[in-house]
Amino acid sequence: MAKGASISGFPEWLPSERVVEQRVIDTLRRVFELNGFIGIETRAVEQGSSLLKKGETSKEIYLLSRLQEVGQENDTPVEDRLGLHFDLTVPLSRYVVEHSGDLAFPFKRWQIQKVWRGERPQEGRFREFVQADIDVIGNGELPDHYEVELPLVMVSALERLREFGLPKATVHANNRKLSEGFYRGLGLTDIEGVLREIDKLDKIGADEVSKLLTAECGASEAQAAACLELANLTASDGRELAERFDALCAAHGIDLGSEAYALARQGLDTLAMIVDEAARIRPGSVIADLKIARGLDYYTGSVYETFLDGAADLGSICSGGRYDNLASQGNRKYPGVGLSIGLSRLVSYMLHRAGAKASRVSPAAVLVAVWNEEDRAVSNEIANQLRARGIATDVAPTAAKLGKQIKYADKLGIPYVWFPADRADPNAVDEVKNIVSGAQEPADAKSWEPDTLVARQTVEIQGVEAA
Repeated sequence: MAKGASISGFPEWLPSERVVEQRVIDTLRRVFELNGFIGIETRAVEQGSSLLKKGETSKEIYLLSRLQEVGQENDTPVEDRLGLHFDLTVPLSRYVVEHSGDLAFPFKRWQIQKVWRGERPQEGRFREFVQADIDVIGNGELPDHYEVELPLVMVSALERLREFGLPKATVHANNRKLSEGFYRGLGLTDIEGVLREIDKLDKIGADEVSKLLTAECGASEAQAAACLELANLTASDGRELAERFDALCAAHGIDLGSEAYALARQGLDTLAMIVDEAARIRPGSVIADLKIARGLDYYTGSVYETFLDGAADLGSICSGGRYDNLASQGNRKYPGVGLSIGLSRLVSYMLHRAGAKASRVSPAAVLVAVWNEEDRAVSNEIANQLRARGIATDVAPTAAKLGKQIKYADKLGIPYVWFPADRADPNAVDEVKNIVSGAQEPADAKSWEPDTLVARQTVEIQGVEAA
């Protein structure tokens, strides 16, 4: 990452790092579009009232002020001000409502865009970063099968990134209805509070979460212990999940005929479907993990967190869930389900821990030499002929000594240097040199083809090329 007068949390990639980031973006986009998702871009600025729909996040919002308003911004409520979006889901809900007449539903969209979030910067966590999202939005209703389709699309995308040094990814899924029904069956009422505290398990541990459940959510020690027991429940198939959950309910006196259990059962059936369908299509890609809470108010059903093998300290690299009430227009609701990759965080991991690097900085495969400035037009003509045939080409910046021009190409990783023929000699021909192998041969800009493996700009993992 570029050094210098940096501002904490706002990354600047060096050219070689930007190549890696762009390859990741291109790979994700191809997978998303392969699965029928449509690309959009939304504005960076949203109304504060819209941003606050996500829950208790006002401290994360970067609010905007014109110069003449400095010193007066605190007089205006956050809801009435403009702020930079800190995710892509809330803007999507607004976008869908405003453009519903122009969209085909279910609306499957991908979006890769910068967001801004006021959190404490740390390794891999930034205040300005790129997110990569996929969502499906329904008009009035949305079938449950999308709740298994989307995590599988993300797993497929992350699988492609293993070429660039990324470990295997596994989606950990839960369902908010299951958790809420269980908590209500225990006699708890502050459901959102319990979910927010359970969501902190990986960060602060069970003992601290137990203290918060009793101090902040009104839970008894026994209720807090039961919540933690539920959080420890994992399963790799639907039958195992149902058996273990019912045993836990029985152990804590939850009536299987109660409304609370009926709610939990709705979530249990959906979660079991997700796990079993995922196992049928892509075994081992999705597991039930009942500590996954996603402590945000708008999730109403399935919730997901994605972890990399051997990188527990990195935490979740892809998360999301189902939301039924975020977007509405009168009596019409637009339920959705989506997942989001913290792309900048992922790229940081790939660069600094997986060893990803670009094979070369410049996308150009050829540098056309310039013998003297009077003949630069000849070099430009050759470059244009190569470009017209789809061969990325640059022209030497100065008519320096030939050795310096070759050195310039080598520094940028440009593998070929083109030598224009002496136009004063009718028998002279152009020649091209592969500066990697040292081979040099006659060439015609109208027909010459570079070696594909040599010419392409790739990403390497510890010396191994990734396609």
